Amino acid sequence: MASPKETVLVIGGTGAQGAAVVKELSLSNKYAIHVLTRTTTSASALSLSSLPDVTLIPGSPLNETDLHYSLAGISIVFVNLNGFAIGEKAEIYWGIRIFEIAAEKGVRHFIWGSLDSSYKTSGYHPRFRTGHFDGKAKVADWISAQPKDGKMIWSVLTSCMYVEMLSEMLRPVPEMIDGEEVMVFKAPVGHGEPPFIYLSDLGRYARWMVENPEESRGLNLRIATESVGWEGVTKAFSEVTGKKAIFRDITLDEYFASGVFPDPDVKVGHSVGHDDETLQTYRQNFSGFWNSWKESILQRDYELLDRILPERVKSVNDFVIIPKSSTNTPPPSPHNPPLTLSPAFQSVKIGTANPKAQVPDLAIAKILFSIPI
Repeated sequence: MASPKETVLVIGGTGAQGAAVVKELSLSNKYAIHVLTRTTTSASALSLSSLPDVTLIPGSPLNETDLHYSLAGISIVFVNLNGFAIGEKAEIYWGIRIFEIAAEKGVRHFIWGSLDSSYKTSGYHPRFRTGHFDGKAKVADWISAQPKDGKMIWSVLTSCMYVEMLSEMLRPVPEMIDGEEVMVFKAPVGHGEPPFIYLSDLGRYARWMVENPEESRGLNLRIATESVGWEGVTKAFSEVTGKKAIFRDITLDEYFASGVFPDPDVKVGHSVGHDDETLQTYRQNFSGFWNSWKESILQRDYELLDRILPERVKSVNDFVIIPKSSTNTPPPSPHNPPLTLSPAFQSVKIGTANPKAQVPDLAIAKILFSIPI
């Protein structure tokens, strides 16, 4: 008879990062995966519940009773809290408290989903202060001060911007320039080359931590696919789609006036429900965010990432578009959705791109195909 599967609890599993972890662990067929969620009937929760070995656990990560219940009998926990919803102060408290309860319950391996603090990395220059970075990083610092040889193994998985954001808040907009439609990427990023991570690879790095507990013991792994500037993203877009595109550097004032946030002077942490002095406004938070990327404050060790995940999506030389008719293409599944073009790109044929196209990476190219214009 087969041995019972170890149980992994994913807190924050319906978010972008957590969902990538759930999907990758489900693919392994090695674990029983529990996803703690406030709303078991949401579209994201139901999508995860359809995957093999995934069970939804109703409850809140900000509730002691729910945490004690959901962490009982768990071998491994991956935690990624929604700092945008709860604010920096609450994320610090609950991040530490979840670690403590996990230790109480005998969890074997605790993995914290984090972000770098560009504020700390810069030597605390105020223009880099970004609350949704700093809350996670402060929890990571506290965890890193715990004994590495303790009974509960701990690891930190530090992420960055998702490549998938290029189809969301970072997507280009069409403009008529000299009688020609041009796709315009706008961002207050200058010549900065921030790190991006392909979410599927984020899930694979998390799985590596789960499957290699001794190697990941006491490790803060800072992951990324590639550090790439907006000029590179724009070039990739044109070469893959055949559409003309440009990058227009804008000021922070122009960015906030663009309507990207309905009211940039509202405070981050919408669930707090009062004017908490510890919260930044969206203007303050995202000024630090863009200043961090513009000045390339946060770096990555790509040689280390290559050693840990040799098959990861990497850089310009990795770009390959596989035709749908290829016999090597795996059949569509919840883990491998078919690559389709948005209506704006229906004339672009997969597999006919210039083989010498200097595209930043496969992940970026895939996302650019699905940008909703």
